[in-house]
Amino acid sequence: MKRLINLVPGRGMRWVLTALPFVLIVVVYLTGSQIRLAANPSDKLLPSLAQFAEAVDRLAFKPSGRTGEYELWMDTLASLKRLVLGVGVSALLGLSFGILSGILPYLHAGFSPFITVVSMIPPMAVLPILFIVFGLGETAKVILIVIGIAPFLIRDLESRVLELPAEQIIKAQTLGASTWQLIVRVVLPQVLPRLFGALRLSLGPAWLFLIAAEAIAAEQGLGYRIFLVRRYLAMDVILPYVGWITLLALLMDMGLRRATGAWFPWFGADAQRHST
Repeated sequence: MKRLINLVPGRGMRWVLTALPFVLIVVVYLTGSQIRLAANPSDKLLPSLAQFAEAVDRLAFKPSGRTGEYELWMDTLASLKRLVLGVGVSALLGLSFGILSGILPYLHAGFSPFITVVSMIPPMAVLPILFIVFGLGETAKVILIVIGIAPFLIRDLESRVLELPAEQIIKAQTLGASTWQLIVRVVLPQVLPRLFGALRLSLGPAWLFLIAAEAIAAEQGLGYRIFLVRRYLAMDVILPYVGWITLLALLMDMGLRRATGAWFPWFGADAQRHST
């Protein structure tokens, strides 16, 4: 008698199982939409596919009558600029302070408890403070992303450094390596690929903080557009924007995974087996 734990789906069945939840969601939505629109053709809660197509065409392929811009692409560009800058700064801080705090005992003793406390502060709670201090411009939005994910990256990479075998550190010092050489030649090559994995886990929170900041104070951006049209119950705009954000996040995740496999094949092979 075969146990469920030993039953492994083949490639074809794996694709079927992957697609099944998405197909079910689409079927349920289309069924609900058809029922509601049949009862009330003016219903806005569950738009039809034709309404979605019309909204996407208007936002992505026709210039706005007010600004003359293609709103979907302008919103996407504005959000991606903020996101990339925030995630980039967070990655740099996470890599630098994570390695230093993990390898230098004095810094670890003074800095690690502090960053642990900072990581427990809800980033959304400090958003009003950021707007007061930095204004309503781009700086506050980027800093919110940094506050939201940089402490996690620092703590994660610090723990990775502390997990490195002590024998490696001792052997490097025995061979005459300085602290800087030890960091660059021993620690950094092993920690850098782990940064990519941590960034993949941080993409969801980063998008969350970005959308929240844009919803409160912005003139362009995906979050701004969603909260702008919510007062009109424009689900034909909101749902495509949510789907577009999800697709962008998925593409970024795939890009980081492929970069890990291409740049760090010794690490990427194992990481991809566990992430697929």
